[in-house]
Amino acid sequence: MEIVEEVREKIERLLGEMRKAIVGQDEILEYLFVALLCEGHVLIEGVPGTAKTLMVRTLSRALGLDFSRIQFTPDLMPSDIVGTNIFEMQKGEFRLVKGPVFSELLLADEINRAPAKTQSALLEVMEEKRATIDGHSHTISDFFTVFATQNPVEYEGTYPLPEAVLDRFLIKIIVDDPSPEEEDQILRNFHQGFDARNLKNAGIEAVLTREDLIGLKQRVRSLKVDDSLIVYVRELIHATRNSPHILVGGSPRSSITLLFASKALATLAGRNFVTPDDIRRIIFPVLRHRLVLQPDAELEGLSADHIIRRILDQVKVPR
Repeated sequence: MEIVEEVREKIERLLGEMRKAIVGQDEILEYLFVALLCEGHVLIEGVPGTAKTLMVRTLSRALGLDFSRIQFTPDLMPSDIVGTNIFEMQKGEFRLVKGPVFSELLLADEINRAPAKTQSALLEVMEEKRATIDGHSHTISDFFTVFATQNPVEYEGTYPLPEAVLDRFLIKIIVDDPSPEEEDQILRNFHQGFDARNLKNAGIEAVLTREDLIGLKQRVRSLKVDDSLIVYVRELIHATRNSPHILVGGSPRSSITLLFASKALATLAGRNFVTPDDIRRIIFPVLRHRLVLQPDAELEGLSADHIIRRILDQVKVPR
């Protein structure tokens, strides 16, 4: 019981530190940390100005992890991401100039603006945690996590992410506009001197160590899951494959991801076991970017989230 309380205390310290800069969005902050505990990557969708960058920068500061950012553009080259070798005339030798992937938390801003070749270079690093530069492979940090953003409104000059690339993201988060009360507080914070460009003045400090993060990851992997919940996860994913509204349903990787993310969510709640509610809550960010809808469903105005809700209503919840 003492271990459970210690875990809950650590999570509350982290969220409390992030709330110094982020107003509301507690659920999204939890999802970002779920991805870290599962060693997965995050796709964040939202219009400009909804604090997507601020969330990742605040998370990196609260965890004491290195942060870097790439602004994706149509002319971005793979070498701009992973790095390159530069020949130094004076020394007569090549020197490796590492790219922004040699960090721990990487914000890939507007990832859908980069051409396929550049997206593939980043995908290799995401999958292998290795960067290939001029034929040589270089390891990167074990904490390396990509937080990729995309604008759901502006599509001109973009390269939509193919399904194979989308499937590599552990979760997809939708960032909505704040409530009126939250926006009032954002304005008050700005009026009182809060500057999103200077998080040091906001008093945000590192409250978890790398050792804490490693310990939490190990705890997620060792968490108990009742066999009935494993069957429940399988039935939910199978239901996506049989839905008349879905062209391509969840893969076995979706099942694994849903179970793993549920264990991470239970850990954040300070529990040493998974409940059906953990699965039902995390299924939306896990599946919404993995499902390919039938054209008729899209014409009807149905979204992936609508169909997931229907599936949750249809599949029996284990006791």
